[in-house]
Amino acid sequence: MRKPPTASSATSPAMSSAMSSTVPSRTRPAPGDLVPSRTLTPVTGPALTLPDPGRTTHVQFRRFAGCPVCNLHLRSVAQRHDEIERAGIREVVFFHSPAGELREHVAHLPFAVVADPDKVLYAEFGVESHRRALLDPRGWPAIVGGVLRGTGELLRGRGRLPATSQPAGRLGLPADFLIAPDGRITAAKYGEHVYDQWSVDELLTLAAQPAA
Repeated sequence: MRKPPTASSATSPAMSSAMSSTVPSRTRPAPGDLVPSRTLTPVTGPALTLPDPGRTTHVQFRRFAGCPVCNLHLRSVAQRHDEIERAGIREVVFFHSPAGELREHVAHLPFAVVADPDKVLYAEFGVESHRRALLDPRGWPAIVGGVLRGTGELLRGRGRLPATSQPAGRLGLPADFLIAPDGRITAAKYGEHVYDQWSVDELLTLAAQPAA
């Protein structure tokens, strides 16, 4: 079994680790690894503990605030959020944008969204950026769909454009993790392109599998 991922020496106003700070490992966490307990402050709503001691947590790593592809996927999650909660799963979603910028884009979502502009947790969990995020043709339909939907929202007076400047980049790859109440990672997925993540059906199927 690999060593548990460690907390980063960098600090962020959105998180405080319950473990001493060390340099994060570049090795990707895998099923069976342990996630250290920490307190997170979402951009809206009360603070939360990761891992949640009472239920399974689905952690998603997305890109920047207002990302059209991220919005497209999170809309599908929001539509089935009641079903996800009935399955005993808590959603926690990370973006690498500042809290103030992120809040106006995600305040309507029914689950916790956490700002990690310094990408502290991205590094700890081995979540990467690469130009294939946008260049892989498998992601193009979602890019087109996300942009068209976002344009429609803007024309109807809803939604907001993402910031012109994205200091943390636009080439982030998505990642998903299921974390048991004891902190053990039970499943993980590192996306190969911008829209390569678990669907809600895949999430529910994975969460229903018995622990190894």
